[in-house]
Amino acid sequence: MPEQQRLIKKYPNRRLYDTRTSSYITLADVKELVLNNEIFQVLDAKTGEDLTRSILLQIILEEEAGGAPMFTSDLLSHMIRFYGNAMQGMMGKYLESNIKAFTEMQAKLQDQARSIYGENSPVGQDLWAQFLNFQGPALQSMMGAYVDQSKKMFEQMEEQLEGHTRNMFTGFKLPSYGASGEDAPVPAKPYADKPSADKPAPSRPGTDQNK
Repeated sequence: MPEQQRLIKKYPNRRLYDTRTSSYITLADVKELVLNNEIFQVLDAKTGEDLTRSILLQIILEEEAGGAPMFTSDLLSHMIRFYGNAMQGMMGKYLESNIKAFTEMQAKLQDQARSIYGENSPVGQDLWAQFLNFQGPALQSMMGAYVDQSKKMFEQMEEQLEGHTRNMFTGFKLPSYGASGEDAPVPAKPYADKPSADKPAPSRPGTDQNK
């Protein structure tokens, strides 16, 4: 029988209650659940609203403020600019797929290290860090290739959108107002009904102009 998802309730006093252990927990405890690959859900105790993402974002915020941030200001600025953009959904999927691929590679390397050096060997536990130190340039090159590929894909999509836009307006004939155009409107004569200075204004009925 599959294990039931762990339920954590958040009360109005901002305290988190773990229904499995029947005890209050902190954000640090929730972080440990994440590190242990525990599947859980955080719900508002009053409304039942899912607050899992909000709690995870709080953990990330605390980690970023802890002195060893993962995200630079430029990266965060770029991420903010994608909100409300047409590429928002695509960028989220792109980041998620790349992080999953990176995590799978890490898990495979750790499994190989455990099979060779044993479960509690310090060599096996530190192998991932050694791999990152030695393969840093290779990983940077791989990530750069991903970025270049994504950039080319975005440029191709922009060209396709521009092409579709041009095709949409090709069938519409706009009026031409050039200097020698036949469709140019004829300007009306200014002050056509205004009497000139050389001609007297017409007299009103019943009035004598000689007076």
